[in-house]
Amino acid sequence: MDALRDVEHRPWPIPARRWVMTQTWHNLLFAHWPVNSEDLQSLIPSTLQLDTYEGQAWVGVIAFRLSKIRLRGLPEMPLVSRFPEVNVRTYVKVGDKPGVLFLSLDTDNTLAVALARPWFRLPYIPACMSFKQGKDRVHFKSRRCGRIIRDARFEADYCPCGPAYYAPPCTLESWLTERYCYYSVGRHGRTYRCEIHHPQWRLQEARANITENTMLLSHGICPARDEPHLLYSHRMEALIWALRRTTDYGRQNT
Repeated sequence: MDALRDVEHRPWPIPARRWVMTQTWHNLLFAHWPVNSEDLQSLIPSTLQLDTYEGQAWVGVIAFRLSKIRLRGLPEMPLVSRFPEVNVRTYVKVGDKPGVLFLSLDTDNTLAVALARPWFRLPYIPACMSFKQGKDRVHFKSRRCGRIIRDARFEADYCPCGPAYYAPPCTLESWLTERYCYYSVGRHGRTYRCEIHHPQWRLQEARANITENTMLLSHGICPARDEPHLLYSHRMEALIWALRRTTDYGRQNT
């Protein structure tokens, strides 16, 4: 995989184990809001530590579409190889390894929901979605459907509005995007890490008209300000490893 040749930007080495899945992400909108740390504490499992940038906590709504999803050594999975998604995430760490905590992931692919929940311990939720890519912008719309406790909707038109660049280390843009694992907490407080690898993000400033957004409210989150910090990325190929309990990392090679 070409992605394995591009590793100098990573904060820690690629796992010695084999990756298990690859997928490609397209037309990503990163919309982030600063939040009071106290407002997130009830959403953070006790085995994880909230990660902050210069003392400020952040929460993001990320809209995009996936394609070319396949398991190692196998062709693309026809029924789950491409679909749109919008996720709500914040940032946590275990020890010296910062990562992502997904609060929810909404998609219209019911098979992906059924598989991702047990395989990758991700809180996927079924939604009705549309993803339309025009000549110069994307229209994204999502509304949760089925028997759900909390409704959540997101609708936006968005596009890049600046030249592509690589965010310098230690900047907010790098801190928000250059994440190489996510954490999940299962039964009995067991904490899992999923290692991820991809090249450094090629980012652009973004413009978005967000006409509806109750994604944060569905988690009881009220941002410290209305206007989000916006970024766009056109495409990214990623490799994903199998989940491992964090307690196992001290016993075996990562």
